[in-house]
Amino acid sequence: MEDKYSPMLAPRFAGIPTFMRTPLTGDASQLDIALIGVPYDGATENRPGARHGPREIRNASSMMRSIHHVSKINPYSLCRIGDMGDVPMRSMFDVEAAHRDITAFYRKITDADALPLSAGGDHSITLPILRAMAADGPVGLIQIDAHLDTFDEEMGSKFSHGTPFRRAVEEGLLDPKRVVQIGIRGAVNDEAAWDYSSRSGMRVIFIEEFAELGVEEVAAEVRRIVGKGLVYLSFDIDGLDPAYAPGTGTPEIGGMTSLEAQMLLQRFRGLNLIGADVVEVSPPFDRAGQTALVGATLMYEILCLMAEGLTSK
Repeated sequence: MEDKYSPMLAPRFAGIPTFMRTPLTGDASQLDIALIGVPYDGATENRPGARHGPREIRNASSMMRSIHHVSKINPYSLCRIGDMGDVPMRSMFDVEAAHRDITAFYRKITDADALPLSAGGDHSITLPILRAMAADGPVGLIQIDAHLDTFDEEMGSKFSHGTPFRRAVEEGLLDPKRVVQIGIRGAVNDEAAWDYSSRSGMRVIFIEEFAELGVEEVAAEVRRIVGKGLVYLSFDIDGLDPAYAPGTGTPEIGGMTSLEAQMLLQRFRGLNLIGADVVEVSPPFDRAGQTALVGATLMYEILCLMAEGLTSK
């Protein structure tokens, strides 16, 4: 009798690529954690290409293995994990309609009591995801990013990738006093986003403070602010220095290293994560798939956190 085929043990260049080589399924009720692609970048104002992010992150995720080298967590032995495919984008040229498509897809995930872990896509996708995830009341947010994304509008649009977290607070999806924005840097032409984050009660950790405090103290600050309540994690790949993640639409020098990002995520064990995303990977500006590999690895780090969190409840 032949041994049962295991995608995890197959050659990494073989087979149909799915996130982390998990089964492809259309039934969220069979999953604890749903891996989802959101191939949309119609709300970006700078370099495009993040619509191609999910496909290349899937390819790069074939490099992931099962057991985490630090925590020894094997998420696949703890939870039912599968690839739900991509959100069907029926209205690519209408931002608000595209966002409605995203929300409708994620409501199927939440209705099935599965937790979503997503690959974007530009950062505007987090708003429609939160509309599904926070339908019962505001949640906390950990945002790792070069930019605050709390402008009122960009180039006449209130739904660009620079506005999602202002909209989320206004819509009652986020409790701003349980929001931490980490790694912020870069000059601006308008201080409105800085002012809004500060005025609304968000905790902003600029990259200089991150460097001064170090990973341990920043993680402790995150825990103090988000507490034991429900929290969503959004990781914009431009939170990293472009030396580590060049394939993104709005790169800013002076960011985190990939190791700092991994170490920070590893210190979020035990938080009450209800979902997460990794966004703004733009393969046309990537070299040798470097940024896609970073994105896939960060998704794996977050997957371990979510899987352990589910089994501890």
